[in-house]
Amino acid sequence: MYSCITLAVSDRVATITVNRPEKLNALNAATIGELEMAIDECRTREDIGAVILTGAGKGFIAGADISELANQSPIDAKSRALRGQRVFAKFERSPKPVIAAVNGFALGGGCELAMSCHFRLASEFAKFGQPEVKLGICPGYGGTQRLPRLVGKGRALQLLLTGEMIDAQEAYRIGLVNKVYPAAELLPAADAMLRQILANGPLAIAMCIEAVQHGLDAQLDDALTLEANHFAILAGTADMREGTSAFLAKRPPAFTGR
Repeated sequence: MYSCITLAVSDRVATITVNRPEKLNALNAATIGELEMAIDECRTREDIGAVILTGAGKGFIAGADISELANQSPIDAKSRALRGQRVFAKFERSPKPVIAAVNGFALGGGCELAMSCHFRLASEFAKFGQPEVKLGICPGYGGTQRLPRLVGKGRALQLLLTGEMIDAQEAYRIGLVNKVYPAAELLPAADAMLRQILANGPLAIAMCIEAVQHGLDAQLDDALTLEANHFAILAGTADMREGTSAFLAKRPPAFTGR
């Protein structure tokens, strides 16, 4: 089913691995298509509660496949950008948490895909950047929009306009990644963090993700109304009754997602 990626599931955690190590996992059209298939599968399968996205070999995703960009027309370029944006938005809007485990180069489209995940963990060897200006183009998969939302306008413009590459510690310092780990600990740490999340109510997790995603682009009063509505909806769920009962009885909750 997949030739450019792999998808493995273990105890409710799916790991999507971009598997083109000979190309440093560069994103060609086929890989974008398989990423869409994979995130759609993860979002609909009942045995999957969370997702890790990573790359095979020494790279996370080194960017777009330049051989596909070199001769594209303006019409082709816009179509490519819109397709990538649509696919990446499926990661961002997933009601199931998605962690990017960045194990190497996350450049261009790779950095954009990492930013589309709900948060990012990095190995000590990870590198980040948006070097598109060095090719005479700009990011097309959301980099000009998600980067300033994560690190602020000034830092984002510095990275976008210089095309410079930063290491994992600098990415952590500016808020692009949540935590940095030794390489051997990266995937176990991502898995452990998702296990911690999966112990919580799945409906509450999905509502938190939705409130943050929509609220960031809304006026504060509207965003607060959205939060209040989500709070009210959850109050009518079996998971809320189970969670509060378990707390009062000093026992672990058994959430069902209802």
